Amino acid sequence: MDMAPLSHMPEPLCLIENTNGPLLVNPEALKILSAIRQPVVVVAIVGLYRTGKSYLMNKLAGKNKGFSVGSTVQSHTKGIWMWCVPHPKKPNHTLVLLDTEGLGDVEKGDKTNDSHISVLALLLCSTFVYNTMNKIDQGAIDLLHYVTELSHLLRIDTSPNLNRVDDAADFVRICPNLVWTLRDFYLGLEANGQLITADEYLENSLRPKQGTNQHLQNFNLPRLCIQKFFPVKKCFIFDLPTHQKKLAQLETLHNDDLDPKFVQQVAEFCSYIFSHSKTKTLSGGIKASGSHLENLVQTYVNAINSGDLPCMESEVLTLAQIKNLAAVQKAIAHYDQKMGQKLQLPTETFQELLDLHRASEKEAIEVFMKNSFKDEDQGYQKKLEMQLAAKQNDFHERNLEASQNRCSALLQDIFHPLEENVKQGVYSKPGGHCLFIQQRDELKAKYNQEPRKGIQAEEALQKYLESKESMSVTILQTDLALTAMEKEMEGITEEFIKAEAQRLMESLMQHQQMMESRKIFHQEQVRLMETNRVYQEALQQRAMERQLQEEVKKLKEKLQAENRKLHDELQNLLRNDSPDDTCLLL
Repeated sequence: MDMAPLSHMPEPLCLIENTNGPLLVNPEALKILSAIRQPVVVVAIVGLYRTGKSYLMNKLAGKNKGFSVGSTVQSHTKGIWMWCVPHPKKPNHTLVLLDTEGLGDVEKGDKTNDSHISVLALLLCSTFVYNTMNKIDQGAIDLLHYVTELSHLLRIDTSPNLNRVDDAADFVRICPNLVWTLRDFYLGLEANGQLITADEYLENSLRPKQGTNQHLQNFNLPRLCIQKFFPVKKCFIFDLPTHQKKLAQLETLHNDDLDPKFVQQVAEFCSYIFSHSKTKTLSGGIKASGSHLENLVQTYVNAINSGDLPCMESEVLTLAQIKNLAAVQKAIAHYDQKMGQKLQLPTETFQELLDLHRASEKEAIEVFMKNSFKDEDQGYQKKLEMQLAAKQNDFHERNLEASQNRCSALLQDIFHPLEENVKQGVYSKPGGHCLFIQQRDELKAKYNQEPRKGIQAEEALQKYLESKESMSVTILQTDLALTAMEKEMEGITEEFIKAEAQRLMESLMQHQQMMESRKIFHQEQVRLMETNRVYQEALQQRAMERQLQEEVKKLKEKLQAENRKLHDELQNLLRNDSPDDTCLLL
């Protein structure tokens, strides 16, 4: 970042002028801011008029004069005055001092001016000095609470990207430190007989009390909000600077003319501011420069002038409105969260939904009671109850719709096979209607067993069945017609069936007789074949015997021929040979 040096600003300049009309931004002051490209440390002071705020701011500027101090009950600072000086302890940083007009100025009839100036100072600064008199009391706490709530509301309504809080760490960086200055402090710093520091006094004053009744809630709420809004808190006490009669010349008095203790207290205050006041930081950890501060000034002033902040006669009423509206929103958010966690649509019964609603409603009202503030006529609680009743009605309608959708889907899925059978003509036959009713009842039982159908289960089933009644009637009529035709056909064909049966019996008998004849014929054929076989074998045997006899005969004839031949040869031989030889031969 270009660390351009700060141009010399010899005296304060009005930044925002508070007139009877809208707030006016001084273009010359914006020009000075736009030229500052260094990081800025912004210290603003707010408090009742005529309480010495301007004196402390002059000391922070290192001057005795500058911001108008004034010496009478007529306040001088109108609006917000700005003084930009080099930071005495942070090189390349600019210290921007914002002095505001006093709260409760009797010259101003409209307290809205006080609120707007205080809110602007709180939103623009990085250290917020809250200047009060004597002690910390309930009035001072309520006023600071009111200003913090309005500033939070304005930040949400304008929602500039440069000042958007994203997380808890961002919130701590963006929110200013609180420095509570107690002027002309006269109380003893002790508690329970023990000496305490100024910081402990502030901490004790902002500590909530134990308890839950409405009075304690009203007591605790502003304290809790202040603690949350200001993560870092510091307290300084100041004795009376000098004698009452010399206070009119306070800015002209030297330190020697002032109470030494007061001088020391002022020095400690300035040292703390220089050492501990942080750089003005935007969302995302962006260190603000003068040009960033210029944009914030214009954004917030435009928002206030356009009426984005509530304007009422009483700060308490305005605060109650803010807190109670926020309490209603928290209660509704709690109700929505609980119903979202526990409710599963559709519910089986209306009572189940009602029980969940009543339990969540009870917790929501408890959340509202814990966060509400002075809802004395219970107007905001009644608004909450009306919104919860409307949400109950909405859940009831959603429950009906969810149940109807669930049941319709189930009916289409479960009864789809039945409808397909109808299309394919499965039941278009005698007795088809009984089959249709049987399968329909089985599917009804299956539907009734399905869980989480919701309160529309029976009504959806009846409507579906009624829509299919014409289908059932058509199936019944078809069944009756086909059954009548079947009976008529039975009467016509009875005699034919008897005659056909007689013919079949006769045919069967003929067939049996034919089979018996075939059997006998077959047996006769078998017998003949066996006889023929035996006969053939006998013939073969005889032929073989005749052949053998022929061969024996031939052999005998051959032997006989051989014998005759031999005999003849012997005779011949005998005839030719001598008797001696014949005798020898013999």
